[in-house]
Amino acid sequence: MNRSRSTLLLSSLLCTALPLHAQQVESASDDQTATDLAAVRVKGQHDAQTSQANSFGAGTWKDTPASLNVLTRALIDARQPRSLSELTASDASVGDSYAAVGYYQDVSIRGYALDLATGLRFNDLSLAGEQRIALENVQQVEILKGEAGLTAGIMAPGGIINFVSKRPERVQELTVGTDSHGSRYTALDVGRWLTPTFGLRFNAAWEDTHSYIEHTDGRRNFYALAADWLIGDKGKLELDGDYQTSAQRSASGYQLLGGDTLPSHASATKLLGYQPWSQPVSIQSANVTARYTYQFNPDWQGSVAFGNSRSVIDDNVAFAYGCFYATECADGSEPGNYFAPNGDYDVYDYRSPDDTRHNQQLRAQLQGRFDTGALSHQLTFGADGYRRTVDRRQDVYDYVGTANINEATPVFAPSSNAPGPSARRLDDRQWSVFALDRIGFGNHWQWLVGGRFAKLDEIANDSEGVRERRTTLSQFLPQTALIWQATPRLNAYASYSEGLSLGQEAPWWTSNADSFLPPLHSRQAEVGVKFAATDALDLGAALFRIRQPLQYAMPDDSEAGYTFVQRGQQVHTGLELTANGQLTEQLRLNASASLLRARAQDSGTAAIEGHQLVNIPEARASVFLDYTLASAPAWSFNAGWRYAASNVATADGRLRVPAYHVFDAGLRFRNQIAGHAMTWQLSVDNVFDKFYWRDTGSSGGDYYLFPGAPRLARLSVTWAL
Repeated sequence: MNRSRSTLLLSSLLCTALPLHAQQVESASDDQTATDLAAVRVKGQHDAQTSQANSFGAGTWKDTPASLNVLTRALIDARQPRSLSELTASDASVGDSYAAVGYYQDVSIRGYALDLATGLRFNDLSLAGEQRIALENVQQVEILKGEAGLTAGIMAPGGIINFVSKRPERVQELTVGTDSHGSRYTALDVGRWLTPTFGLRFNAAWEDTHSYIEHTDGRRNFYALAADWLIGDKGKLELDGDYQTSAQRSASGYQLLGGDTLPSHASATKLLGYQPWSQPVSIQSANVTARYTYQFNPDWQGSVAFGNSRSVIDDNVAFAYGCFYATECADGSEPGNYFAPNGDYDVYDYRSPDDTRHNQQLRAQLQGRFDTGALSHQLTFGADGYRRTVDRRQDVYDYVGTANINEATPVFAPSSNAPGPSARRLDDRQWSVFALDRIGFGNHWQWLVGGRFAKLDEIANDSEGVRERRTTLSQFLPQTALIWQATPRLNAYASYSEGLSLGQEAPWWTSNADSFLPPLHSRQAEVGVKFAATDALDLGAALFRIRQPLQYAMPDDSEAGYTFVQRGQQVHTGLELTANGQLTEQLRLNASASLLRARAQDSGTAAIEGHQLVNIPEARASVFLDYTLASAPAWSFNAGWRYAASNVATADGRLRVPAYHVFDAGLRFRNQIAGHAMTWQLSVDNVFDKFYWRDTGSSGGDYYLFPGAPRLARLSVTWAL
């Protein structure tokens, strides 16, 4: 679709919305809007001074002894992200970790990939991460970096990402949009307090994506409903539910040629292995959360929360992988799990329908404050139950032909095999109790001490449902921190915490293929400062060190040549800097920088030590500036810069992909038509159309290279009905 057709589409959608406005019922008065009973959100210039995903209990951003970044709704609207990878580009501590286009995506925090079972959360309750993350019903995104065992239980040590839903308020907006490839986007946001005690908010989105990668156009439908009910003078019930369907062909990543050479003529727009018979990846997801809060008195509050998240993936792909059947590799002279030196690669027909991931969580907690002599206490304690199941069918993964990255892909015949019956592959149950006391003493000191006692019972089965292992364990995860209020605007802190994460599955090409390794115990120490430079500008710095047992494929004399082991330590030492808020009345800044040293120690394999680990750049930066013209406040301009240092692409550290700088830009214009506010938003990502490798991550023990997106412009219009 050319630019003129996109403009015509935008205009026609606006005209279609006119009759809708005429049918709207007059809204309830503003004084019917209710405020939260608990201090979990503060709206305004600082959209979230507190966070739901806060391992250290109640407290403002400055009083939280951890690195916490909040991506506000205003920032999301300005950058117009459509995926988890695009969203997290706003934080330098977060990077892609096998984030394929057209598929559910994973990211890493502080160099550790999120566990998709526990690392993504919705209203601080577990979210099945194997889904496309919708943002239309999200008010803010909270990125808690580092160990969060007290908040999330068993999880990867890098941190968690929590999506906080929009609450009912008086709003009635229609957004329509397109992009430089001709995509079509429509979103609706309608909210009301129907009575002084009951409010609703409805969000919906319909999207037809014209992807920058050939043959990967897709579509998405999303619906979400939020309800708040004030029950009496002290109770509040918050309900949220959403449902989404999506379908899009997924794009395979490149691999190194011969295991040691970057593809010289890689294309960001080519779909490797394309076969016309290959079907899109279809994902259906549904998420529900419910939270009841009761204010016993001004000092004590209790809550009960329940979350249910389910995602069903019909995985279909003509998958580009390795060169086992290519001429250059068939005799074993070249490594088969990479592309061939001449660019040949094998194509597989992969089908795994009805891949179902289901998370359920129930939490009860009590928060309150009291004094004991000269000490003040803010106490949080509670209990948590969590269950995750994975049901999968026996998949089809059959070789169908060999292609070359520099040539048109031949059409091969698909496999004649069909997927087998479904079986319960994983049943994970976790129970825990947790407690935290924030103790204030003197005029400038706070000591936080607490922890979580977690119990795990996990059963893993093979593709036929026959038990392969059962893991049971109990572990206490302590957490403590000391905060010094140096001045009313400056806090310094030191913290220590421990965590527990599940062991990875051994790759198929190792001697212990498909075996799950034992859980991993991790430790983190962190010191930092937080400075409120002005009432509207926050500055932060954190220095941390995380240790966890190293998991890797160790070369040995087994028949496979490798065994997947836990040996030695994976040590990440880093410095994070953040600046968020108003530099001037017209200029807003969101900036972060990360320096990260990731090393393997005492692994028993010299080749993987002494250098940066794979897919962890030593430096990242992200800067976003938004400037409103003083002489014409209807106009705003923004500019962004994203940087990553060279990135290791091989386990022995011999090869790195080059560093990159990517620049973004945008503008916003506000006006009124017939008394209704209009917001016109244009954003351009990768303004200079730079080619770069954004991801050198791994999946199933194999390494892939994903190019960054080329230049993309998005245009949207939001109309207050």
